[in-house]
Amino acid sequence: MQQKWPWKELVTLSKRNYIIPVFVPHYGCGNDCVFCNQRKITGFKDKLDAKKYKGHIDKYLETIGDPQDKHIEIAFFGGSFTGLDMSLQREYLELALKYKEGNKINSIRMSTRPDYINREILDFLKEYSVDIIELGVQSMDERVLEVSKRGHDSEIVYRASRLIKDYDITLGIQIMVGLPEDSEEKFKETVDKVVAIKPDIVRIYPVLVIKNTELENMYLSGIYGSIEMDLAVKLSAYGDKKLSEKGIKVIRIGLQATDNISYDRDLVAGPFHPSFRQIVDNYHFLNSILRVLEKSSYEESKIDIYVNPKDISNVIGLNKKNRIVLEKMYKDIKIFGDNNIDKDCFLIKYGNETIMRSKYDY
Repeated sequence: MQQKWPWKELVTLSKRNYIIPVFVPHYGCGNDCVFCNQRKITGFKDKLDAKKYKGHIDKYLETIGDPQDKHIEIAFFGGSFTGLDMSLQREYLELALKYKEGNKINSIRMSTRPDYINREILDFLKEYSVDIIELGVQSMDERVLEVSKRGHDSEIVYRASRLIKDYDITLGIQIMVGLPEDSEEKFKETVDKVVAIKPDIVRIYPVLVIKNTELENMYLSGIYGSIEMDLAVKLSAYGDKKLSEKGIKVIRIGLQATDNISYDRDLVAGPFHPSFRQIVDNYHFLNSILRVLEKSSYEESKIDIYVNPKDISNVIGLNKKNRIVLEKMYKDIKIFGDNNIDKDCFLIKYGNETIMRSKYDY
């Protein structure tokens, strides 16, 4: 029952994947979105010059070791790469391309804004064999884009996405949960519109209120109310489910923890958890299991749940939350690891019944 992902990076899934991150925090972006303080989010304050950049990559490659049977990628994160000064873009890409042509890495990835994409830019990126472009879309709702001060409308997203596909570059889209004036309905419409675009990969980020942003001022003045954890999990799970069902790989859910992203540092408010994706996966499994069990009364039956060993923690839940819920509802329920079960799936046995389901079947 394992989902087959029809995306361009499928070949890398059989290998161990390693990403060499190069952060270009806010350089190149002339726009200040209300939620943005990239220096705080990434933990990087200074751009890397060519010498430091090369040393940074070499250090990662030494740690990774023999590149055989590995997929190694240089990824430019944190800012809008295609808004950088052209000389700096060229400096970064020339070095990345040398590593790619020397078979030290396999691919080059970058993130940018939808309004920083056109044919001239893509011609330039193709010269340097860029493989993946992720667009910071955030929302497809016009009002949400406006109050978040994104500086563009949704039509720009469609246009940029079409162009990237025309150039046969893997398309990634990043969306956010809990933006100002967003709602459950608006977020679901954003997900539906992203599904229609058919990107290859997607990231989902709950909005966090970071110090020294306009969103912090909005939050402290009561104009903006941060999204609650439960709703952020529910909507992130919705997006993950809808996208995954269409064969669109969701490669990250939740912001990665850094030294700055914590409540005792620069995080003011918001649904942050270092294991946010695991919480979403816990949510999927619990709802899918309950969907199977709710159809009949099994309270008096012995119920055995079998999952891939890698998913046992997701079925049990963080702090055993799922197990506690299930044990309150059913008297005799046990969870077993089974290597014969595909990841993201589970098998339930009760009485004479045996039912196999995906975590998304709810």
